[in-house]
Amino acid sequence: MVLEKYYFHPTTLLLGLVSLCAISLLVLLYRHRSQFTGNNLPPGNVGYPVIGETYEFLSWGQKGYPEKFVSDRVNMHSSQVFKTSLIGEKTIFFCGTACNKFLFSNENKLVRFWFPSSFKKIFPSCNKTSAGEESNKMKTMLTNFLKLNALQRYFGIINQSTQSHFADCWENRNEVHALELAKSHTFKLAARLFVSLEDQADIEKLSKPFFLVNAGTISLPIDFPGTPLNKAIKAANLIRKDLCKMVKQRKVDLAEGNASPTQDMLSHMLLYCDDDGTYLKEFDIADKILGLLLAGFDTVSAALTFIVKYLGELPHIYDAVYKEQMEIVNSKAIGESLKWEDLQRMKYSWNVAQEVLRMTPPVQGNFREALTDFIFNGFTIPKGWKLYWSANFTHKSADCFPEPEKFDPSRFEGNGPAPYTYIPFGGGPRMCPGNEYTRVVILVFMHHLVKRFQWEKIFPSEKTIVVALPTPAKGLPIRLFHHHKSP
Repeated sequence: MVLEKYYFHPTTLLLGLVSLCAISLLVLLYRHRSQFTGNNLPPGNVGYPVIGETYEFLSWGQKGYPEKFVSDRVNMHSSQVFKTSLIGEKTIFFCGTACNKFLFSNENKLVRFWFPSSFKKIFPSCNKTSAGEESNKMKTMLTNFLKLNALQRYFGIINQSTQSHFADCWENRNEVHALELAKSHTFKLAARLFVSLEDQADIEKLSKPFFLVNAGTISLPIDFPGTPLNKAIKAANLIRKDLCKMVKQRKVDLAEGNASPTQDMLSHMLLYCDDDGTYLKEFDIADKILGLLLAGFDTVSAALTFIVKYLGELPHIYDAVYKEQMEIVNSKAIGESLKWEDLQRMKYSWNVAQEVLRMTPPVQGNFREALTDFIFNGFTIPKGWKLYWSANFTHKSADCFPEPEKFDPSRFEGNGPAPYTYIPFGGGPRMCPGNEYTRVVILVFMHHLVKRFQWEKIFPSEKTIVVALPTPAKGLPIRLFHHHKSP
């Protein structure tokens, strides 16, 4: 009978547990929000602990309007600088031309490049140095490999690979999925240029896990079985294992004279050394090649896909591109190949491509980290906070581009857009070093595409969603109409 006084009714226990959980959640919420209070911080909402406003940020992309997350908050707070919580980080969005100029002009002064923790888990070599140091090292290596005279050396490979792609994958077909073929082409080309991989079976084996890697790069930093990050880490480990074998073999081939120092990015990395004479380790090279293959095919494939989309939707734009490209074709002898010099004659085609990149930038934006406390637009920006610039917001701003939803290649005639308004490749010292590579691949693709085909979209109102990259929801199936059989 003594025990009776310690007995609690189940309902009482349940209410007690619920109350305890509610109190714990309130405490957690208070602690979360208290991190975002301080003197003169920008306005903004910070969402829930850990998640913050990540769900809202991603969901607007999945709805097809990635710029809405930013524009809604800019309008709500009447400020182009606002605070939020994104992928578990205290984040401040910098929106618009003045913000872009400030961030790009203060690289390594007030701000530096920053990798999300999910990215660091997928690419472990990033953890050995700061994001800024790692980024600068990669930029130096890439700039040397992708500068114009180097690209000119590889132009024949790019042109031949593109010709083969259309001959093998587009000819003799009435319907194709443009997204799938663009990914196949750009990955095969990147594998050829970066690691001299040409065997189709090896290329397919290497390409399959890449989609999982990309999905995990901007996911929540939650590494549990089944999460996008966990799947990405496992996929990256599989790819890296194969790349490490290639690195070891290439070292042997270079030592024995069976490989050329200039044949691809892999040879370039093996022979690259820092100012102090330090060479990259095999694992680090494999990790960096993994990142380059990811960047070299995914962003470029998105650009090619939306070039197909807009040319299919806008007959007058297609006709003008076709006219320009056929002038190049008709100026050549029978069987004569496209030349490097021909790219300079594709001015209108490149204006069209730039307008595609404005309308649908493959990279939505990127992060920086505040190196010190500073003041911007009257707000205090604390040291250590993450800063995010948005290409989508700037590109869809009527202040930067009148009638922003109108497809208008003439925006790029003459001097083109004002500085810091057109930023598909970023800007300042951190501008993407692959911008010239992207231009060459796009123009060669457009040349071989329009001289062979016209096409129409099978789903005229197909939705565009943004997960990691902009993507047609159904893969952009198109119906082909052949001009003639091209060699």
